[in-house]
Amino acid sequence: MGRVCSVNRSDSAVLAGERCKQLLAEKMRGIPAERLELDEIWTFCKKKQKRVRPGDGEECGDQFVFVAIDPVTKLVPVFAVGKLNWSTAVPFVEQVRERTTGAPQITTDGFKPYIRAIDDAFGADVDYAVLIKTFGTSDDGAGTYHPSRIVGILHQVMFGDPEPRFISTSMVERQNLTMRMEMRRFTRLTNGFSKKLANLKAALALHFAWYNFVRIHSTLRVTPAMEAGIADRVWTIEEMLSKIGR
Repeated sequence: MGRVCSVNRSDSAVLAGERCKQLLAEKMRGIPAERLELDEIWTFCKKKQKRVRPGDGEECGDQFVFVAIDPVTKLVPVFAVGKLNWSTAVPFVEQVRERTTGAPQITTDGFKPYIRAIDDAFGADVDYAVLIKTFGTSDDGAGTYHPSRIVGILHQVMFGDPEPRFISTSMVERQNLTMRMEMRRFTRLTNGFSKKLANLKAALALHFAWYNFVRIHSTLRVTPAMEAGIADRVWTIEEMLSKIGR
């Protein structure tokens, strides 16, 4: 009975995630954006990459969540899940272009596929810069884990004429922290990691629907969706669930 209930809960969560993804696709359209920050956050599914064996399949090992955020409204119009490669980056950037309007200034990290993907998707309608951070060692000699320290930051203009003071990935990196704080499966050094890729994607869709429409941003004092003009009030959890047909 315990196993049956577990399967049912998993199936229900995946269905809710799929409907949240549809909801986001419907609502995140024609969004005016002055600036955008793009980044990726690492996680893994089923087992860590070093333990993946031939035949385990693409779902196993490293997975990366690609996130785009408007640093002005704090809205996350697009996210994607996949391997850290061209095949994930290109559709992700194309979707960013499809869901936003105007000629935003874009900042990414040094992941090279972004350069061609942004050029193809935005063309001349973009001011684009890369921000590359250099990290030192995380080994303190005591055998304990702690984040690596930043030892250098490099800005590089790729297209257009981006405003130097807005060349930043701070907001999207802060969103990565929000993900780790709000979703158990992103907490490091625990057994809460995703065992199925479908469950990971469902949890992310639920998170970003909640983040955009339900969670009041501590700085804005409204939800990102309200700040972006695509919602006129704070949604309750019950309202969000009703919209996805739960």
